[in-house]
Amino acid sequence: MGQRKGNGPAVRQAVEYDLVELVRLRALLFENLGGHFFSPASADDDWLDALAVVLKEQLTEDAVRILVVDGDSDSDGDGDRGLAACGIATIEQRLPGPHLRNGRIGHVIGVVTDPSYRRRGHSRSIMRGLLDWFGEREVARVDLYASAEGEPLYRELGFTHHPDPALYWRP
Repeated sequence: MGQRKGNGPAVRQAVEYDLVELVRLRALLFENLGGHFFSPASADDDWLDALAVVLKEQLTEDAVRILVVDGDSDSDGDGDRGLAACGIATIEQRLPGPHLRNGRIGHVIGVVTDPSYRRRGHSRSIMRGLLDWFGEREVARVDLYASAEGEPLYRELGFTHHPDPALYWRP
């Protein structure tokens, strides 16, 4: 069953049954980010099939944690409530250095809440669960990219600007 910390919503680890909803929420994340980089006009939906395959593989990986909050009871009585929110995190082993003592970096790669469930503490509960998981695995640093809406929560949880400039390259 779900874990509850304080008065927050019950958070649980995702299982294979959640895959359809995880794909739905991840697609919602990119719709909400907007802009050509995150949602290019030339993109089709084939990435959703690839996402489902990778998520299924990673559900049981030691270096991946996918947490979810179940939605409220459905109104049509079929028992399928869907997911209210999800959060995905990974751990990467890099080379240790003076700024990264054990080389273990955590990445929060998507916390998203269905619009009908927002402002109920779901993202906060998921993030606390992910930060606990990172702490148990002695992660030296956790990185994430924040939306404008999510940034206040992440700052409240202790996240600050990263000193390294972010660049990217696409072949």
